[in-house]
Amino acid sequence: PSSLPEKKVIFKGLTVNKEDMNKLMLTPLIHYPLQGGSALITFEEAKVAQRIIEMREHTVELSCGELEELDHCRVRVQAVPVEIPLPSALEMRLSQSSRSILLSDLPSLDISREALLDKLEIFFSKTKNGGSEVESREFLEDSDQVVLTFTQDGVAEPLIEREHIQVSIGTGEYKVKISPCMNGDISNLQLQPSCCPRTVLLLGIPDVLSEESMRDALEIHFQKASRGGGEVDALAYVPAGQTAVAVFVEDTG
Repeated sequence: PSSLPEKKVIFKGLTVNKEDMNKLMLTPLIHYPLQGGSALITFEEAKVAQRIIEMREHTVELSCGELEELDHCRVRVQAVPVEIPLPSALEMRLSQSSRSILLSDLPSLDISREALLDKLEIFFSKTKNGGSEVESREFLEDSDQVVLTFTQDGVAEPLIEREHIQVSIGTGEYKVKISPCMNGDISNLQLQPSCCPRTVLLLGIPDVLSEESMRDALEIHFQKASRGGGEVDALAYVPAGQTAVAVFVEDTG
């Protein structure tokens, strides 16, 4: 208010770089559908994959006793780039759960995770500990944090205000941190196609060999430098009439 006197202040706190704030780390886990008569081949080097795509059409020689009429035959396959949609812009709306708490700094005990969840549920179900009946409990994926959800409103907030609590487990007392449980909803997501640098999609593969034999024939062909290939890191083949889903993860190499 303008009626208050002006007062000069000195800031003695810590500052951080703006770039370090409000960051969201995304771990790619892309599910890519594959139709029958196709294969995905990943090379150790991106330049090999690019060369295979530029050549476009490839004649693969098959030599196998499974072919009754011909000992040798050739099939033509098409090599195309693999394009997958990746987020280019992401907006999320965060909200605090009214019935859930987040537990961290949990003790490392010689018991299973399920047994630890039982102990936590028993402790936080008691009103003398500030809790109430627990509706659900779960470990967050890839972390040592637990989310407890109560059946009633008004239980989570007083616990969160305490920030820490001494939890009795067996004969021990352990200091556990209590934090708000935040839920995130995606309000806006924009995608743009991204080309896999080391992976090639092969199309038009006829169903003339068994799955294992065709996979071997493709790998033999595309690892030969004389045919534009190179060292193969992985190969997945889907015979005609079948479907599959390939999972792409972050390329840390």
